[in-house]
Amino acid sequence: MAMGKYSRVDGRRSSNYCSTITIVVFVGVCLVGVWMMMSSSMVPIQNSELVSDDTQHEVLNEVQKKIDDNDSRQFEDSSGNFPLDATKRETDIDSSQGGSNTDAQDNQTLPDKGSEDNVEENPEATTEENSEDKTEPEEEPKKHKEQNSGDGEQNAGDGESNSETGETKMEGGETDEAEQAISEDSTDESKSDSNEDEKKSEANENTVDTQLENKAESQSEETKEEKVEQNQEENVGQNQEDNSESAGEEHIEIQAKDQSSNEVFPAGSQSEILNESTTGNGNWSTQMVESKNEKESLQSTITKQNGYGWKLCNVTAGPDYIPCLDNVQAVRRLRSTRHYEHRERHCPDEAPTCLVSLPEGYKRPVPWPTSRRKIWFNNVPHTKLVVLKGHQNWLKVTGEYLTFPGGGTQFMHGALHYIDYIQKTLPNIAWGKRSRVILDVGCGVASFGAYLFDRDVLAMSFAPKDEHEAQVQFALERGIPAISAVMGTTRLPFPSGVFDIVHCARCRVPWHMEGGKLLLELNRVLRPGGYFVWSATPVYRKAPEDVGIWKAMSELTNKMCWDLVSTSHDRLNRIGAAIYRKPTSNECYEKRPQNEPPLCKNSDNPDAAWNIPLQACMHKVPVLPSERGSQWPEQWPLRVEKAPYWLKNSQVGVYGKAAPEDYTSDYKHWKTVVSSSYLKGMGIKWSSVRNVMDMKATYGGRRFAAALKDLKVWVMNVVPINSADTLPIIYERGLLGIYHDWCESFSTYPRSYDLVHADHLFSDLKKRCQLTAVIAEVDRILRPEGMLIVRDNVEIVSEVENMAKSLQWEVRLTFSQNNEGLLCVKKTFWRPTETHTIRSAIS
Repeated sequence: MAMGKYSRVDGRRSSNYCSTITIVVFVGVCLVGVWMMMSSSMVPIQNSELVSDDTQHEVLNEVQKKIDDNDSRQFEDSSGNFPLDATKRETDIDSSQGGSNTDAQDNQTLPDKGSEDNVEENPEATTEENSEDKTEPEEEPKKHKEQNSGDGEQNAGDGESNSETGETKMEGGETDEAEQAISEDSTDESKSDSNEDEKKSEANENTVDTQLENKAESQSEETKEEKVEQNQEENVGQNQEDNSESAGEEHIEIQAKDQSSNEVFPAGSQSEILNESTTGNGNWSTQMVESKNEKESLQSTITKQNGYGWKLCNVTAGPDYIPCLDNVQAVRRLRSTRHYEHRERHCPDEAPTCLVSLPEGYKRPVPWPTSRRKIWFNNVPHTKLVVLKGHQNWLKVTGEYLTFPGGGTQFMHGALHYIDYIQKTLPNIAWGKRSRVILDVGCGVASFGAYLFDRDVLAMSFAPKDEHEAQVQFALERGIPAISAVMGTTRLPFPSGVFDIVHCARCRVPWHMEGGKLLLELNRVLRPGGYFVWSATPVYRKAPEDVGIWKAMSELTNKMCWDLVSTSHDRLNRIGAAIYRKPTSNECYEKRPQNEPPLCKNSDNPDAAWNIPLQACMHKVPVLPSERGSQWPEQWPLRVEKAPYWLKNSQVGVYGKAAPEDYTSDYKHWKTVVSSSYLKGMGIKWSSVRNVMDMKATYGGRRFAAALKDLKVWVMNVVPINSADTLPIIYERGLLGIYHDWCESFSTYPRSYDLVHADHLFSDLKKRCQLTAVIAEVDRILRPEGMLIVRDNVEIVSEVENMAKSLQWEVRLTFSQNNEGLLCVKKTFWRPTETHTIRSAIS
């Protein structure tokens, strides 16, 4: 039932007032009687009379306050807002942990006593307020007060009492029979008005954002008063917690009446507006065990009960296993490796359902920006690059850390100097304004992309999984966007004309070979008018081999109509760079004496990129004003908000509106969701979040773009191959993205992302592939203590929740209305003990 407010009904006020008071007093007396009968197990006998009197007095005060509030409020549709009492704060967890990695690995959680204290702060937040029958909202606070009066005494008791309290509160499956009867009666009484509420919600669906803004303004003063009261009671609750708990984690529920930071579900065809809240019995996966052996036994039992027999993957790659890049059997069957076929994707016939092991001694990653300079050695325990590239300041071993001085093969004296050198060579590059998204080929440990963040530039770095072990894994552990990929026989998984700059610093790619097929692929993804920055020995050395390569490159780029706009030398690093510019018209192509390299056929779609073989041809440059690529995007940061010029009113957007309007409304909507819900209501500690993945992006960064300026995060926006192709829009906004089929594994190392988001993805995937394998893949790419947010229909959300519980993940939030669900879970350090051998991955 939607959260909302009551309107004033003048003709019924006095009669309803009297009848309501009579009913409430009667029910209150009954509840107090039931409570007194049970009080012997909840509070000491000598205090029972005092508690019952206080409870009656508090109930009457709350009833009077609610009636006064109801008379003064106007009804507003909530548009699917979720109450903050369904959330937990991670900041409190981390403060109790004290940064201890041992506690994090044990993953033990103490009962949620703080959340029970908070229930009394704002009892209205835990009720369903849209029913005109006031009996239910008045009974619910009384029920919580009775629970809290008993819990307050139990908090001072031993661990067993706390454990029982935690199970009753968090799991929602073991409540007193009397309380269940009251809850059922309240639910029955509220059902009569649910249809009317749904109609009101549909009528107001088009004004979701406006109502949220008005509601936030009208309740700002009321929220301030509530916060004062909440802070006072939270201080008292915190003192009790400090006295009764010495270790472990504590989850605190946030109670709120109707704040502007409520969650909103997307409007349109993807999901319905939520208008029912079921927060009475939350599905929270917290538990208390008295010993590690007992905990392991309990975990094994839960796994078997849920029917998911998770096992560890027994593979040669061990903790670094990438299923589609470690298919040893498929590589053995290759007829040739001349074009780096052995470094390309070769996915197993069946996606793995086992879990990847953790490196011995794995710790929570070093947070950004410190991670740019150093990471834990045990998290990526590889030293081969230290031996091969240590003299070039790639990386070094310093005690228990791997440190990154910021150097590279072409910039031993630091990436920032190199970045400024390029800018000085060609000022029109304008880092962070004209040039926003770039492609870094053969990135190494991605120090170039790491320091481009200081210039407001995003670099999609990629390198193969080859003898330079774990170079992309180093990049991701440092908090830098990167994927494992190679320029081989197929197109890169990006649309055409999206990168402002393509960069290659000694990237070891033979651009001039086979008619320039690989350089022509860069031409496909480079934006018209964009630059190719080539920093390699043929530019500045005079050895015979270098001279021959430079001559071949000069001939090839001339035939491709690329202009050589600059060549320069950096005296500090003793290197040089050549900068080429892609044409913005087809005039040069038409004037070539020979059609070589040839122009691609008109039937060849330059945006088709998933498993498409490379072709040695060029696509014509778009020149019509309405075509994408005919104009340069707005300068950053304007481009992230403004709708692309090439979106036409005649085009229908993802949500059924005209494309420009669809884009704008989607941006505003998700900006509200991010700022009001994801940043405040999910219990996510954003200071520990750096690498974010959106498994099903639509208009790109829609959930996180509003936070990019304030939070130092980057988002890998993934557009599934069977979804609307909106990846060009993502890049037009100055954000990063990639195509992918989630029935296969992603081209990244394990433990790459801090937060993964899936919006109505799993229900679609279930039609095409095994959902268990998809969740196993999410477990693979998500870091321990990382968060997964799922938005989907209730059936899918429930299934994913069960899988998460079987993986021993912590359920941080569950919420559902109108068959739409929201789930937030936190991965733990748990790994199964049994193993499963994947023969295709054994060398």
